[in-house]
Amino acid sequence: MQGTIFSIEEFSVYDGPGIRTTVFLKGCPLRCSWCHNPEGQRAEPEIVRSPNGCLLCGRCEAAANRTAAGTVFTEDSIRACPRGLLRVCGQTLDSHELCEQIRKNRRMLQGGGVTFSGGEPLSQHAFLCAALAELQGDLHTAVQTSGYATADVFARVLELADYFLYDLKLADDATHQRYTGVSNRRILANFASLAASGKPFTVRIPLIPGVTDTTENLSAIARLLQDSGVFSVELLPYNRMAGGKYKMLLRTYDPQFDEAVAVDPHAEIFAKHGVNVTIL
Repeated sequence: MQGTIFSIEEFSVYDGPGIRTTVFLKGCPLRCSWCHNPEGQRAEPEIVRSPNGCLLCGRCEAAANRTAAGTVFTEDSIRACPRGLLRVCGQTLDSHELCEQIRKNRRMLQGGGVTFSGGEPLSQHAFLCAALAELQGDLHTAVQTSGYATADVFARVLELADYFLYDLKLADDATHQRYTGVSNRRILANFASLAASGKPFTVRIPLIPGVTDTTENLSAIARLLQDSGVFSVELLPYNRMAGGKYKMLLRTYDPQFDEAVAVDPHAEIFAKHGVNVTIL
């Protein structure tokens, strides 16, 4: 089964228990206003430009294509750069080939494992499931996901993976659509399935100033966790460097919120609902 990835990071300690290899799959149906992995949004390989050493000569952009979706680098852009700063982001490979590459570090990953992230790994569910099935019983597997998938797809991944890192962003559907481009109905339905499954998981909430860190949103999520029997949560403060990658792709970062405002984790809200908080 073929799939497309944009990065493999080794020695990760934040993407599940123990030391892990994290595989980032391309493609995501969400367009979160605060996305800090824009190279993971599109499913296909694309060309990125490193900002380090750029002469600002404009030759790569002159050789780019102008499309309705924006300006896109081309193979001619790669050849035009006098510093060789452009490269293809996205590698298509077979799931077995990927698993063999991961297994080379099997000894290091004992007590840890492999985490599939993105983008949204469920958007390449056939490739993801093929890899999870091959690694089952060999290495501990985790999936970091927004949970945006059909019930059938989520059920299959839930069956195969050992552990989940599940993002909950916004409880209100209209606000979720405004800031991510999609409804949260599938996400909440799949979260209910995960919570009822007995499968170990961690809930993560990105704290976005004035968007997800409001008392209304965090109170709603805290109630959801309490009602689901979940008593711990990890909070991820907004990374003000999130927009740095967009220029590499000739895209504009338009967060639609005030980045200068400090986020408030409102730990007291979770404590009121019996939910322990870890701030990463």
